[in-house]
This record gives sequence, structure tokens and C-alpha cells, in this order.
Amino acid sequence: MDRRQLPRTTRWIVRFLRPIFMVTTKRDWRDVDKFPEGGFVLAPNHVSHLDPFLFSHFLVDQGIAPRFLAKDTLFNIKGIGKILRGAEQIPVYRSSQGAADSLRAAERMVLDGGVVIIYPEGTITRDPDGWPMTGRTGAVRVALATGKPLVPVVQWGPQAILWPYTKVPKVFPRKTMHMRVGDPVDLSDLADQELTEKVLHEATDRLMDRLTAMLADVRGELPSGPRLDVHTLKHRTNYKPKEL
Repeated sequence: MDRRQLPRTTRWIVRFLRPIFMVTTKRDWRDVDKFPEGGFVLAPNHVSHLDPFLFSHFLVDQGIAPRFLAKDTLFNIKGIGKILRGAEQIPVYRSSQGAADSLRAAERMVLDGGVVIIYPEGTITRDPDGWPMTGRTGAVRVALATGKPLVPVVQWGPQAILWPYTKVPKVFPRKTMHMRVGDPVDLSDLADQELTEKVLHEATDRLMDRLTAMLADVRGELPSGPRLDVHTLKHRTNYKPKEL
């Protein structure tokens, strides 16, 4: 099976949403030639609830079928669950065993030539200025377990349409969706090591450093403070990202 081919459900979604995005957004997509052949793990930063839709638009136009690790609760919603399964998304369950099973499913997809998108932060950033937080280890775990590339991608623009934890989108004037593809993160020195927490955190730190540097390049500025820790962070509702 060609894992780059869009599932039927995804094709129907694309027919509906792509014309809307073409009219309501502008696009600044760069370095798409850095996407590897075959299966790999995609690790983007997370700035808005619109990310999965706008990021999928970007991927579909590059001939890549978007497959995300998504919260299992979404699969229990009537109608939405059927769509997610039809689009071959991968549910992430809350229990430790369920999470491990989800990562194994992601590994099989990647080894079978598919591209799996894993947000390393695991949630939308709560940094007041929209910078990446620290990461969780899922993305690097799948990359190291499969030996496949870990590709960082930064996006900046979806938050200008819909700020995190708000409900009213600001579609017009049209916002530019900036997407940058980075070179695969070099994990060669960790490839033959046991996947201990130390190894996984080292790899994750490299990934988050790369995403932060790439986003700084897109925005033309550096973070104004230390990186927020996703593991200890309390819920924030004062997120006011700067517009480009």
C-alpha cells in the first residue's frame, strides 16, 4: 500500500476545505525539498487549534497524506470519530499501555512508508509570545525506534486567525501561513543506544532547540524568556501571541 496516497475520507475533506483555505489565507511555504523519501516522523510546533487543518493543507499540496497522533477522546465523538478513522489518524490513549500501543502503531506506519505527525509539545503552546515549550518524547521515540528521519517543521500564522483558548476566528484581512521545513535532526550518535529517559530527553531537547531556532528565523526575533516546561506548566489563558 502506498502510504503517501490520500485515504478516500481525506480526499473528500480536501475537496471541501482546500478551496476555502486558498481564498482565506496566503501562503509562505519554503524548503519543501527537504522532505525525505519514504517514511519519516514530522515534528511541528503547535500554535493554534487550526494547526491540524492548515498544516494538512501544506502537506497535501506536497503530496503527503497527513496522519496525526490525536487524542482518543476525539474518536469517541459521534461523526468525528468516523472521519478520523477514515482518514487513518492514530488515537493516543491516556493510559501508559495505551500510549505505548499508539506509538507502536505510529512506528508501523512509518516503517510502512507513511508520514506520521507528532506534536512534540503534545498541546498548544502556552508561552505568551507563542514560542515552543519543552517537548515530550513521543516524536523522537518513534524516530529512534524505526531509524527513520525526524523532520522539524515550524509554522507561524494560524495563531493570527485563531488564538489558543479563544473561540472567535479573525479570518480577514487574510493572514499568511508561514511553513518552514528543516533538515532532519541528527540523532546518529543516539541511534544504537538503549532508549532510556536520558537518551530520549537529549534527543527531544535537540528537536525543541531546532524548532525554536527555526521559528526565530521566521519571526526575525529571539525568545524573550526561558522555555516553559510542558511537564509542570499550569493551564494559562493569557496567551497573546504577537502578530507578524
